[in-house]
Amino acid sequence: MSHQRTDPSLAPGRPLPAMNLGTVAYIDCLIFCLFLAPTLVWKAGLFETVWCALQALPFLLLKLPITIIWDRGLPPFVGRRKRTIRWETERGQRNQRHQQLQQHPFSQRVTLFEDVVVRCIRYAFANVPPRIGRVFFAREVALPYLWFRLLRKGHFGSPIYWREHGDTGFRGIWVRKDPVKKPDLVLYYLHGGGFSMGSAHFYLEYLLTWLGLLSLAGYQNAAIFALEYTLVPDAPFPAQVRETWKGYEHVLDVTHNDPSVVCVSGDSAGATLVLCLLLCLGNKRLAVPTIYGREELDRLLPPTPALAVLISPWTMLVSTRHRNTVSDYLDAQKLCQYGVQFAGSYASAANPLASPGCCRDASWWKRASPKRGFVVTYGTQEVLAPVIEDFVDTLREAEIAVESRAEPGGIHAWPVASLFLSSSHEGRLDGLRALTYKIRQRIPGS
Repeated sequence: MSHQRTDPSLAPGRPLPAMNLGTVAYIDCLIFCLFLAPTLVWKAGLFETVWCALQALPFLLLKLPITIIWDRGLPPFVGRRKRTIRWETERGQRNQRHQQLQQHPFSQRVTLFEDVVVRCIRYAFANVPPRIGRVFFAREVALPYLWFRLLRKGHFGSPIYWREHGDTGFRGIWVRKDPVKKPDLVLYYLHGGGFSMGSAHFYLEYLLTWLGLLSLAGYQNAAIFALEYTLVPDAPFPAQVRETWKGYEHVLDVTHNDPSVVCVSGDSAGATLVLCLLLCLGNKRLAVPTIYGREELDRLLPPTPALAVLISPWTMLVSTRHRNTVSDYLDAQKLCQYGVQFAGSYASAANPLASPGCCRDASWWKRASPKRGFVVTYGTQEVLAPVIEDFVDTLREAEIAVESRAEPGGIHAWPVASLFLSSSHEGRLDGLRALTYKIRQRIPGS
């Protein structure tokens, strides 16, 4: 997927979207921790919270600073994306250092702040129990933090309309330019988090920003619906797929059953659910019992959407081709554990309706494919990269329209993470701008 933009409204230096809160500052991090601490004690318990914090001290006080200094070059030099590194004077040391830096491509292309946060996320993913990890993304933390970010920029409310949606069988958040008029584009989004963490509320700033970019791209009344699906272990598969299905039916109702204006999208585990949804839409015999829990073969299935945009899709729950890298924050072994927990006792980790990358049936993928195909983006340095490449090859062999982009040196779900971590205004929006342009190419709107 090329990131070249021909739409002037999306080019760097052009007007920013209505929802643009700027880069995350250290005061934002402090306020986030102030909201997080009491919520951790409330939801996870005082003893477990303190014990987890004590276990993290050796990493925070020793391993983190030592590896940061070594990987980024000695002596430490804090710079922006364009910086120089003072090499050792002796030729042998210089060559050895060059090889070391080549092994950490992500560290060499980001700022110190971004590097530190990603390393902390890597530690947390591998070592912090999901019961504690999910609190970081909880509504009780995410919403107050967003309100603070808004107030810091002079907003006494969101400049873009949004509301929570609660219904029988599913919940979510609507973000809309005009809640009264019919939308000319609906982005149905599913968040990541290994099925055990994450929330639509944590993604709210990301979604509000994306809606602003969609409006700048020319959509008259774009809308986004983000599903708040049940996390594991509260409910394993197929509960999340059922909720994804019901959310999709709801989106079609809002569009007056017009799938030509619907784009389904998600990152990581959310992208898995997008693919599960598509495979269900493409196989009535398997989908109906999975979704409805009984045989109703006379039931009509909804039509497939216009487009699927996948950000670092977790296509196979378990794979020997998942490999750890020095840059990515995911851990292959922990990822396998999350995958097995998601599948539960209902399905194996090789069931295509739970692990879509296991489906090699070209005819099934053709029936499941959106009318305008797929857009897939991922990083070359992420744990999932080899399996994502296999998935893209499977689609191409089935002669399905797919455009993919492997970001050199990129890590998992960077278009999402960069909005919160990037130290430059353009860097925050670059990934979303590229995806917005791809959507605009395929779904022209009104």
